[in-house]
Amino acid sequence: MESYVEDLKNRRLRAERMGGLHKIDALHAVGKKTARERIALLVDEGSFLEFGKLNTSEIPGHEEKSSGDGVICGVGRVDGRPVVVQAGDKTVFAGTEGAVHIRKTKAAHAYALKRGLPLVNLSEGGGLRMPDGMGSDGISDKLFPQEMLTHHREVPMVTAILGDSFGGPTWLAVSSDFVTQLNGTCMGVAGPRMLEIATGEKIEEEQLGGVEVHHHYTGQIDQSAETEEECIAQLKVFLSFLPSHSEEEPPLSLNDDSVERRVDQLLSVVPEKRNRAYNMKKVIAALVDNGNFFEIKPEFGPALLTVLTRIEGRSVGIIANQPMKYAGAAGVQECEKATDFICLCDSFHIPLIFLHDIPGFRVSSEAEKGKIPTKIMMWNQALAQSTVPKVSVVIRKSVGAAYGNMCGPTMGADFVIAWPSAEINFTGPEVGINVVYGRELMLSENPKEDREKLLEKWSFDSSPYKAAAKHLIDDVIEPGETRQFLAKTLELACYKKGSISERKLANWPTGF
Repeated sequence: MESYVEDLKNRRLRAERMGGLHKIDALHAVGKKTARERIALLVDEGSFLEFGKLNTSEIPGHEEKSSGDGVICGVGRVDGRPVVVQAGDKTVFAGTEGAVHIRKTKAAHAYALKRGLPLVNLSEGGGLRMPDGMGSDGISDKLFPQEMLTHHREVPMVTAILGDSFGGPTWLAVSSDFVTQLNGTCMGVAGPRMLEIATGEKIEEEQLGGVEVHHHYTGQIDQSAETEEECIAQLKVFLSFLPSHSEEEPPLSLNDDSVERRVDQLLSVVPEKRNRAYNMKKVIAALVDNGNFFEIKPEFGPALLTVLTRIEGRSVGIIANQPMKYAGAAGVQECEKATDFICLCDSFHIPLIFLHDIPGFRVSSEAEKGKIPTKIMMWNQALAQSTVPKVSVVIRKSVGAAYGNMCGPTMGADFVIAWPSAEINFTGPEVGINVVYGRELMLSENPKEDREKLLEKWSFDSSPYKAAAKHLIDDVIEPGETRQFLAKTLELACYKKGSISERKLANWPTGF
C-alpha cells in the first residue's frame, strides 16, 4: 500500500506544478499569477477542495504535459460562504479547452446549480483547442453547454478576465452577472491573429477587446482594475451584496450608521437652479450606510448611475440620474444599463431605489439608429415585470416618459415621493413654452417679461404639490429626511416575505 500512496503523492505533485516549473517562472517573469495563486487570493485560507486534480488531456501522448487539461476546478469559501471556482491555467496549452477541460467545467457548473453555490470564473485562455475540436466528431460534443445557456440566474455567476481570453472564457463572461477585466488584457470572440487570417483585418489586442472598448462601447464588463488582486477583490465585494442562490435573501451586514441620521447636508449638494450640474454620487454617499457603495458599469452609459449598497445593513440597488453627464438625460447605453441592473436586482431579491433628476431622453437621429424606442420600452418592460420592493424619490426634475422609466407613479413602486424642489411635467418649462407660446412670444411687445411670467406659471404647475394633493404621489418630504424615509419604507416593503421577488426576469438574457 505504501507504494500506491507514494505514486499518488507524485501524481498530485505533478498536477500542482501544472504545465511545469519553467512555465510558472515565465508567468512570474512578466508579473502574472498562476491559476492556483489566483484561487488562493480568492478563497479563505485552507478552504479549497479541488476536483479533477489528476485530469489530463485524452489525446494520446499529451498526458505528461497537460495537468488538469488547462483548468483548475473546486469548491472554496469566500468570507465563509462556499463557492465553486474555475480558473483557467495558462501554463497548459495556453489555457485552451480540450475535451476533458470542457467535461470538468460542465460538471463544476452543474454542481454549483445543484447545491446553490455561486460560480466564480478566473478566466484566461484561447478558446477551443484545435486537436480536440477538429472534425465533425470533435466539434459535435463541444458546443455551448446547456448549463451556461439555461443558467436562469439560479446562482450568481461572476467572472474576472485576468489574461487574454477568447472563445469559452468570453462566452462565460458575457453570460455572467458581474465581469471585471484586468487592464492590458483582451476579451473577444477571436484573437487578432485569427481575425487577420479569417478576414484580413489587422488590429491590436486592446483595440479589439481591451477594457476601454468594453467600458465605452460594449458594456460587457462592469469594472476593471490595474492588478489581479484588485480584480479578485472586486468579485468578492460584488458577491457580498448577493445571496448564494435564488431561494434566499441577500445577507444582512449590520453597522453602526443610524437610520435616524438626517442628511441635511444635501441642501448644499443639490443646487436650487435646475440648470446647474452636481454630482449625484454625493447624494448617494449621504443616504447609504457609512457612505459606501459599489458602482456597476461606471463608464458605460455615464448619465445613469447603477450601484449596489446598503441601508440599515440591507443590500439595495440604486438607479440614479447623473446630472454631471448630459444633464442626466438617458441615451441608448443608459437604457441598456438600467435594464440589465433591474434584471440583476430582481433576480437576486435586492430592493431598488430610484433617484430622479432627468430632463428626458437624448433623442437624435443617431439615437434612432441605435433603436432608442426599443431600448426605452425594454427598460419599461423590465421595470413592469420586476417584483422586488421599489422606492422612488424625485430629487430635482423628472420629465416626460423618463418619469415612468425612473419608476414614477403607476410603474410598480411601493412609494413615490418628491423633494419640494422637484419639477415634474410632460416637458421642461423652456421647451414647453417655446412649443406652446412660441408664436405669441414672437409677436409680444415685451417677450422677455412675458416669458418670465410664463416660466413662473409653468414652474408652479410642475411642482410636486399638485400631484401630492391628488394622491398621485405619496408624499413630499424634506431632503434631510430622505435616509430615514428610505429605511422605514424598505422595512415596510419587506415585511411580508422579505425582499423575495417572483424572479420573473431571471430568464432575461444577460446581454441584448
